[in-house]
Amino acid sequence: MKSFWDERYKAESYVYGEAPNAFFASSLSGLKPGKILLPAEGEGRNAVFAAKSGWEVHAFDWSEEGLKKGEKLADREKVHISYRLGAMEDVHYEPETFDALGLVFAHFPESDRRAYHQKLGNFLKPGGYLILEGFSKAHLRFSAVNPKAGGPKNEGMLFSLAEIQRDFTDFEWEVLEEVNDSLEEGSYHMGEAALIRAFGRKKKTNKKE
Repeated sequence: MKSFWDERYKAESYVYGEAPNAFFASSLSGLKPGKILLPAEGEGRNAVFAAKSGWEVHAFDWSEEGLKKGEKLADREKVHISYRLGAMEDVHYEPETFDALGLVFAHFPESDRRAYHQKLGNFLKPGGYLILEGFSKAHLRFSAVNPKAGGPKNEGMLFSLAEIQRDFTDFEWEVLEEVNDSLEEGSYHMGEAALIRAFGRKKKTNKKE
């Protein structure tokens, strides 16, 4: 899969566009800037938006080509992002480090998804925010008739509301919904899509004095 993403991101154009994901951008705009982590960040569109909005941005992806384009976009927009090359199992941060976590079309193998989500949730401070958008299992009916709608073709890599709730048990949700919407993100997210959107806050623990 790494070779697949390297080949896709080698294109001169930004294949998912240079503008941030709309749900991510609208959710982030209401938060006080702090320190944010963006896993599977690809070509850097969301990282650059966050940096321009005043956030200290940390991101990673296993595609070297994606990283190069993310850094190129950041240079063009005159912002700094701390972008690492690495796969989920190889990337580590201190627990409770980040004020926000953005998972935008970050789809993992079904066998690893819950462990990865819980690992990422541990990097978030109590009271920190999760912003997630990804394809739901119902998306297969859209991608079957329109390949440009994008998304994994393996149903196990797609999301359900129940799975998100099980993966992130220590969150209080302001938004947790499955919607049909039209995407216009570069060349590979075009057209009707079935989406899971989640915006929530990690519960604060009550520590004894």
